[in-house]
Amino acid sequence: MTTIKKDDFIQSIADGLQYISYYHPTDFIQALGKAYEQEESDAARDAIAQILVSSRMSAEGHRPICQDTGIVVVFLDIGMDIRWDTDMSIEDMVNEGVRQGYLNPDNKLRASVLGSPIGARANTKDNTPAIIHMKLVPGNTVDVRIAAKGGGSENKSKFVMLNPSDNVVDWILKTVPTMGAGWCPPGMLGIGLGGTAEKAMLLAKEALTETIDIHELKARGASTPLEELRLELFEKINALGIGAQGLGGLTTILDVKIKEYPTHAASLPIAMIPNCAATRHAHFVLDGSGPVTLTPPKIEDWPDVTWEVSADTRRVNLDTLTPEETRTWKPGERLLLSGKMLTGRDAAHKRIQDLLDSGQSLPEGVDFTNRAIYYVGPVDPVRDEVVGPAGPTTATRMDKFTEMMLAKTGLIAMVGKAERGPVGIEAIKKHKAVYLMAVGGAAYLVSKAIKKSRVVAFGELGMEAIYEFEIQDMPVTVAVDCNGESVHKTGPAEWRKRIGKIPVEIS
Repeated sequence: MTTIKKDDFIQSIADGLQYISYYHPTDFIQALGKAYEQEESDAARDAIAQILVSSRMSAEGHRPICQDTGIVVVFLDIGMDIRWDTDMSIEDMVNEGVRQGYLNPDNKLRASVLGSPIGARANTKDNTPAIIHMKLVPGNTVDVRIAAKGGGSENKSKFVMLNPSDNVVDWILKTVPTMGAGWCPPGMLGIGLGGTAEKAMLLAKEALTETIDIHELKARGASTPLEELRLELFEKINALGIGAQGLGGLTTILDVKIKEYPTHAASLPIAMIPNCAATRHAHFVLDGSGPVTLTPPKIEDWPDVTWEVSADTRRVNLDTLTPEETRTWKPGERLLLSGKMLTGRDAAHKRIQDLLDSGQSLPEGVDFTNRAIYYVGPVDPVRDEVVGPAGPTTATRMDKFTEMMLAKTGLIAMVGKAERGPVGIEAIKKHKAVYLMAVGGAAYLVSKAIKKSRVVAFGELGMEAIYEFEIQDMPVTVAVDCNGESVHKTGPAEWRKRIGKIPVEIS
């Protein structure tokens, strides 16, 4: 009988979470490199290059791929012939591994988990508890799959109960465009078919831990209905033209994985969950011989891709920014930002709104007049860092605050991830402001543009505090101009038409 020791199990969970925080799976990197080679859209190609360069930097520096280091999901297949040498429950051991992994002083990871989804929404400060799924299976080992799931992609999860006569492909093709770009494509789609509502969602999440192999499947051809469905969806979803970061292009997904389960004759449950450009998961087996040892990928596994500033990129001094200058920026234009910029996410925006609604002034040092705000919640710095990885968060979450910010604070520019929704765009157009997009999935690359950082307000909010960053040459794209034109609408529409396989009315 195999004995699994408490310390070995905990250390393996902690080490695994550190590992996936800075190493993309090799299959993902190779698939992304292939997408880069094939991409014809300049904007999408530039975004993929930033992701690949940042990924290699994270691997070399052992720092997070993304500032959102995720909520931990663990799948355990526990052999019925093993014995546990522990005084803790399996759940408690997993959570202790999460705690140690996220609080590692050499690579401290951002704690994003809240103790309760309502009320005070207080952060647990160590990213516990994890989401744990366990099965008892024949054998004498513990099979472990761990993942760190970012909020931007998790928030785009979809579920529907179709009628048995409904078409699965039609629903997916109509639904994917509604997900926008907040899930940071290109990534993977996990599909769960059958079972019940909760089973379908679990199948979709499990599917995302599988290896990318769509090109091998295309080469050998489908041999089952599920493989035929994968190939059909891969071609048709990419033909939507959404592209990297939603800018329009040839590659929206790198693979689509499908798992199925028997279901009721009256039902057709379908779940769809995306994995973002910060795909993070690992698979290992404990056999009683000690903690797991994960073999790092070789730097040579990354494609030889560099990111360079294009000749037509405009340099912008944020310290002398004026509304007149921002109104000259064109949709899709690339900028390099330098100067001082304030940050703010959901919690900071709510604090600002409450202060202004009650007639109070903003805290000292918080002056948005003719300034830009960056939607970000950075990782804590380690060693000699100014700030940890600091990529953008999903901008649509701030849409409800945009009118207030533009009307009452003097703000003229915003920087975030992915598209803006109708409410946000209407406020931008009304106030002749602009919205700039930074690449999600290039957090470490972006952090290197930040030369100074200090908390100026709401420090008790942790990563959601308002910081002042002093930046040099931070790359962004004009995503919504002062007239409300959005590249996240025009880009995909153009590339869907170029590809010519999907009717325009689909999305």
